[in-house]
Amino acid sequence: MISRAFLLLLLSAMAAHAEKAVLRVGYFPNITHAQGVIGSQTTRVGHGWFEQRLGPDVTIQWFAFNAGPSAMEAIFAGSIDLTYVGPNPALNAYIRSRGDEIRVLAGAAEGGAALVVAGDGRIKTPADFRGRKLATPQFGNTQDVAARAWLKKQGFKITQTGGDVFILPTANPDQLALFQTGRIDAVWTVEPWVSRLEQEAGGRVFLEQPDIVTTLLVSSVRLLKDHPELAGKFRAAHAELTAWIGDHGDEARALVRAGLSAEMRREFSASLVASAWKRLHFTAGLQPAQIEGLVADAQSAGFLRDALPLDRLFSGKP
Repeated sequence: MISRAFLLLLLSAMAAHAEKAVLRVGYFPNITHAQGVIGSQTTRVGHGWFEQRLGPDVTIQWFAFNAGPSAMEAIFAGSIDLTYVGPNPALNAYIRSRGDEIRVLAGAAEGGAALVVAGDGRIKTPADFRGRKLATPQFGNTQDVAARAWLKKQGFKITQTGGDVFILPTANPDQLALFQTGRIDAVWTVEPWVSRLEQEAGGRVFLEQPDIVTTLLVSSVRLLKDHPELAGKFRAAHAELTAWIGDHGDEARALVRAGLSAEMRREFSASLVASAWKRLHFTAGLQPAQIEGLVADAQSAGFLRDALPLDRLFSGKP
């Protein structure tokens, strides 16, 4: 017979397991998402950065996305609770939901984005982009909006389906293959793909965005309503990790390299990580004014026509 003491112990263990919280976090397998890559990698090898700071009653699950719009759809669907994401998809999601679904918790990275052109000299000046094919990671993502806004400033007619320059939203791995074969003339993307296009396809950086906000940490309003203390602990752990990255560059690069190698299932070059790292600045700080220019660019490119005040976006409150 099962003893009463054993039964009580079993019921206690079952109750503890049932009460364990699960946080589902999105990120991209990009160096610009170093905090997410490190978080996922340390979880993978059993000493999770975030788990150690959130405690044994929290399980963290990591989900990789190709670009921001997909991550935002996952937030809307309730499939994830937080995500590292570019600012434009976050803005679009905030406006689309009338400010009811998305909150920015912190900054994550600046820089690391660039416009890369073929190294054969076919593009030397902005005027040379006319009639060319330019790839971006995904329609409406941060680099896609930046490309459209910049081209419009150069005097080109740019529409969402055509115009003077052909903009082709294409997944980052496919961009590299198309660029190598000459089927596209330029790519507006982020690290590590900027360095890969340089090193593996002979690309040349035409324009860099060293001060642009590249990555944010955002939360669903649902998480802030249901588990505000959990969201606060995750934000604090993110800020601590961001500071650690700044103080421990060699160790951070090694973890990012290991995480990207695991995600892509092939060895990721140390020289590639080092090259990309030089273009990036990791910071948990964020000023709303940094986002206002992005709103103007998005509106210029035909996005965010019904922009809302951004006060709730940065409130950290449901």
